[in-house]
Amino acid sequence: MTLTIGVDIGGTKILAGVVDEKGKILDSVKVSTPEDSDQTADAIAEAVRKVRGDHEIGAVGLGAAGFIDADRATVLFAPNVSWVNEPLKTRIEERVGLPVVVENDANAAAWGEAKFGAAAGHDDVIVLTVGTGIGGGLILGGALYRGRFGIGGEPGHYRVVPDGRPCGCGNRGCFEQYASGSALVRAARERAAAAPGKAKDLLALGDGSVEGIQGSHITEAARAGDTIALAAFHEIADWLGQGMSDMAALLDPSAFVLAGGVSEAGDLLRAPAAEAYRRKLAGAGHRPYAQVLTATLGPDAGLIGAADLARL
Repeated sequence: MTLTIGVDIGGTKILAGVVDEKGKILDSVKVSTPEDSDQTADAIAEAVRKVRGDHEIGAVGLGAAGFIDADRATVLFAPNVSWVNEPLKTRIEERVGLPVVVENDANAAAWGEAKFGAAAGHDDVIVLTVGTGIGGGLILGGALYRGRFGIGGEPGHYRVVPDGRPCGCGNRGCFEQYASGSALVRAARERAAAAPGKAKDLLALGDGSVEGIQGSHITEAARAGDTIALAAFHEIADWLGQGMSDMAALLDPSAFVLAGGVSEAGDLLRAPAAEAYRRKLAGAGHRPYAQVLTATLGPDAGLIGAADLARL
C-alpha cells in the first residue's frame, strides 16, 4: 500500500489529502463542515472523492475529535459534531468504496509528529496539543497507545487541582484549565486588570480593553518584551512543565512534543516549560531528561498521521 488518504475533520472545515509512505502530501482539498451533523459523512465522502482523482488509493484514515472505540470504527462521543455512537467507518466505506479507519484527531496528529515530524526517530513520545484545551497522544514502544477501550491519551483531563476550575468535561481542576491557550488568555487578562499601567502595550493590542486581549496579542506582546504577556506565558509554562514531569514519572518518554496553536509561540512556551519540567522531575539530576520539542508539521499533522495509521 503506497498511497492513502488522510482526513482531518474540524468544526468548520474538513481537510483531505493524499499522502505517500514518507508522509508527503501529494494533493489536498478542503470543504466546509456542514452545520447539520447528519450531513457530515456526505461532506467527508465528497472531500475523499475530490482528492482521490486518478491516484491508486489503498485506504482512508479519518481523524475525528472525540472518543473513538477500540475497533477504530465508531465515534462514541464527539460533542463538537453532535455525534453519539456514530458508525463513521461504515458510513464512509459505503460512500467511497475504500477501507476506512477512524482515529482520534489528536492521536493522529501525535502519530504524524512522532513518525514524520519533530520526534522522528523516537519510539517513546508524548505529544501535547496546546490549543483552546489540551489534547495529545502517546506513542509507546513505537506504537500508538489507545488503551483498552480506545480512549487513552487524554492528558488535558487528568486533574491537577482538587476542586479547581470547572472544566467542560464535567470535572474540576483539569490540566487544560491551567496550561492551555484558554488559560494563557485568562492569566494575561487577570494580570492586565490588576496592573493596567504595566499592560499598556498588551491592552492596546486588545483595543484598549481587558476583554479584547486574545492569544495572538499575548504572543505579539511577549515577543516585544511586554512583562505582563511574558508573565502569562511563564505561568502556563510552569503548569505545563509540572504536567510533563508527572507524565514522565509514569511513562518515561524520550521526547515531549508541544503542538497546537500556542506552540507556534516557539521558545516563549517551550523554553520555560522545558525548564519547569527539568526542575520538577522526580529524581532530577540523577536520571536522563526527555527532550522537549516544538512540533514541525503544523496543521497538516493530523491529516498525515491519519493517512499513515490507515496503513496499520
